[in-house]
Amino acid sequence: MENTILITLKTDKARNLIRDLEDLNIIEVIKENIVVGKKMSERFKGLLTRKEGEDLKKHIDQSREEWSDI
Repeated sequence: MENTILITLKTDKARNLIRDLEDLNIIEVIKENIVVGKKMSERFKGLLTRKEGEDLKKHIDQSREEWSDI
C-alpha cells in the first residue's frame, strides 16, 4: 500500500517524530524541504508601486503589439 501525503512540520518535535517513524520502517521520507509554490501574484505583491505596475503593463502590451506586427 503506497500513499503519499504532503505535510508541514511545525516543530522540531514533529521532525523528530517523523525520524522515529522512519527508523521503525513505518514511513519513508522521500524528499525534504519542499517549497510549495505560491501564485506569482502572491510572490510579487507589493514589489512595484501602482504607477510602476501600470508603466510595466503598458510596456509589455506595446512589446507584444510590436511582435505581432512582425
